[in-house]
Amino acid sequence: MNTKSLEVTERKKLKRTARKKAAPKAKRPSTVARGSMKKKVKQIVKGQTRKR
Repeated sequence: MNTKSLEVTERKKLKRTARKKAAPKAKRPSTVARGSMKKKVKQIVKGQTRKR
């Protein structure tokens, strides 16, 4: 959907109607971690090399 030439309010209305028409998304399975439950990536201290 090309909305470049439209005003902000018109664009919002179009997008809302498009969202309502779209098929509802399936619920996320309980096995998939969300946000805070995801494994965190350890940060490397500056100046140290990664072990390969």
